[in-house]
Amino acid sequence: MSIKKKVLVSGCFDMLHSGHIAFLQEASEYGELYIGLGSDKTIRELKGRETVNSEAERVYILSALSCVHKAFVNKGSGLLDFAEDLKELSPDIFIVNEDGHSPEKEKLCRDHGIEYKVLKRIPHGNLPARSTTALRTIQPMPYRIDLAGTWIDQPYVSKYHPGAAITASLEPTIEFNERSGMATSTRKKAIELWNYHLPLEKPEKLARLLFRYDNDPGTTEVSGSQDSIGITMPGITWFYYDRGEYWPSKFETISDLNTIKWLEDRLYMLTLWPRPNGYNVLSDTNINAENVKRLADAAGLAWEGLVSRDFGRFTKGFLESFRSQVRMFPKMMNADIQRVIDQYRETASAWKLSGAGGGGYLILISEQEIPNAFRIKIRMKDFGM
Repeated sequence: MSIKKKVLVSGCFDMLHSGHIAFLQEASEYGELYIGLGSDKTIRELKGRETVNSEAERVYILSALSCVHKAFVNKGSGLLDFAEDLKELSPDIFIVNEDGHSPEKEKLCRDHGIEYKVLKRIPHGNLPARSTTALRTIQPMPYRIDLAGTWIDQPYVSKYHPGAAITASLEPTIEFNERSGMATSTRKKAIELWNYHLPLEKPEKLARLLFRYDNDPGTTEVSGSQDSIGITMPGITWFYYDRGEYWPSKFETISDLNTIKWLEDRLYMLTLWPRPNGYNVLSDTNINAENVKRLADAAGLAWEGLVSRDFGRFTKGFLESFRSQVRMFPKMMNADIQRVIDQYRETASAWKLSGAGGGGYLILISEQEIPNAFRIKIRMKDFGM
């Protein structure tokens, strides 16, 4: 009788649902299944919330599944909280799903001679696709993704040259990590203000309310208004800042289904790592009229490409916007991020980091499918608005 291979998966597995079961059953087909669970502390640090089920309860529930050989709490913390356990267990295969994949995990397995597999999220039979985020509430608070022109919403940038930023409001199909450039801190303020439901009110009014709530009087480091705009305004939004202004003077929105689908079909994301504690992108800057004008021009080109669905123009503007950001804020990049980008130069036409960089997520634009990357869903206009 052949000896079964050892298979390790690692994750949160809070609020166990059919999507989890389908994933675990598929993973168990590769061998004897071990599950390393993120501790309550790790999930609090990565997700910025408390678990619904404690680590002890999650171990108990998962251990009761017939497809699971053993479940335990990982010894470490962060995205690689399973690293010590992986070395001790020495599995033959380590398995993740697409939104759990990261280049760091793949490298860790490669360094230890462990096979690395990425599974697609495929629900069982006719059941709907499930995620913990989707089960948390029927209409959860959106996230936002910045596409171009980031930083122009800060007056210390726009004072050198006016320009626009572009954001898209996202359905929370996954739960993004804290300190990852996905406006998680502003989103928390939105949840404080409105619970998990955006009120049925004009989106720009909601954006103004959230921006004010996010920046109490006396705030020294003001959260840029693009975060509030991206969370509250559906579709893809272009907004223009005059010199030295906190709030844009003009808005344009793409709500056309064909254009939104066009972008969704070409946009991929990869998990990197949360920005390190103590990370300060403002510790080294090179903000001047030339660099800010390049940022503004690039965002303009990206918007023209989006409106016309011109892939070449959009990717040129998207990539140049990111390069302009890095010229102004060199701390956005580091050698580790550059190594990940280099892996995708042959398949992606453009790339950028989410938010202020230093980690977070790598956003890739490509007309070729990018294996193991996850996709996003752009939030459409709310009914009645």
